[in-house]
Amino acid sequence: MSAPTLSDAPTSREPRSERTYPAYSRPLWRRALLTREFAVVALLGVVYLYSFNEVPAFDGPLTLYYLFLDIAPILLIAMPMTMVIITGEIDLSVASVVGLSSVLTGVLHQDAGLSIPVAALVAVLVGGLCGAFNGFLVAYVGLPSLAVTIGTLALYRGIAVGLLGTTAVTGFPDRWTDLAKQRIVEGSSWPMILVPFLLLLLFTTWLLHFSTFGRGVYEIGLNDEAAHFTGVNVELTKFWLFVFAGAVAGFAGVYYTLRYGSARGDNATGLELQVIAAVLLGGVSIFGGRGALHGVVAGAVLIGVISSAMRLENQTVNLINIVIGVLLVLSVTSTSFLAWASGLAAGRRRARSTDRSRTSSG
Repeated sequence: MSAPTLSDAPTSREPRSERTYPAYSRPLWRRALLTREFAVVALLGVVYLYSFNEVPAFDGPLTLYYLFLDIAPILLIAMPMTMVIITGEIDLSVASVVGLSSVLTGVLHQDAGLSIPVAALVAVLVGGLCGAFNGFLVAYVGLPSLAVTIGTLALYRGIAVGLLGTTAVTGFPDRWTDLAKQRIVEGSSWPMILVPFLLLLLFTTWLLHFSTFGRGVYEIGLNDEAAHFTGVNVELTKFWLFVFAGAVAGFAGVYYTLRYGSARGDNATGLELQVIAAVLLGGVSIFGGRGALHGVVAGAVLIGVISSAMRLENQTVNLINIVIGVLLVLSVTSTSFLAWASGLAAGRRRARSTDRSRTSSG
């Protein structure tokens, strides 16, 4: 690379060329609004307004309350899962960690005589250890996260079912089960579980969008080898993200247990698919390197609104799953379609520019 010389500098008679970046060449409002994340937010608004006006009993005072109670585990786990998927990895074991955490909370409280806070703390720590095991195998051993977490999905669920069998632990103190279902303000539609979720959302937003660690997460998703050469500790970043996912899944397991007042080995079976659906529906690329948390939150709430409205319409669970599955497929395939359409439009613009240049030079 040659050093710039005086002859390379623009003279006063030459038009000064301005450096532009394609991503920032559009106005701010277009960059903010014409995104997949905003499209999900807009779709959420449309579906909510339609349900509010057309679905019987959807405008009742209990709808939002139970909607947030139901989707709280999805909202919680979707935060770390977003960061894991942005790095290009995936964690399919989170629902099994929820089940294991639920069983531990019940066994430690009933059989070992521990108080609920201590049993919950142990359950969260065990969740973090489960995530650390996943992270070690993925980040330091170099195994694919899909294979690792499929294996630990079965392992953690097997431990949970093995500890309790087909029985369930019930009879938790009323003050703790009531706390899991308590409202922030008496008579409002906002359950107390939204408080820890909002704290987690603030922390994850800062970590992903406003910290050096978060920039490293995106770099890993775009190209982990290039991220390594720019100074990002790829292995350690992935390791801590899996620990984060495991610990939050452990907390979700404690909430799940207290909300339903029952600790079972099969609690939250299949929850991982709803979490991943919310993340991908919210605009996070399954290939990594792209995504934002506001889209993920909108995706999770959208799934909750659709499920709640269809249940009120007496639709079956199978039909609800079909609708959410179709939305997920459209969301994933829309990325490739938009990239194809964008490339086609850019090619046509370049062709028109080339034609104008030839016409003016001729």
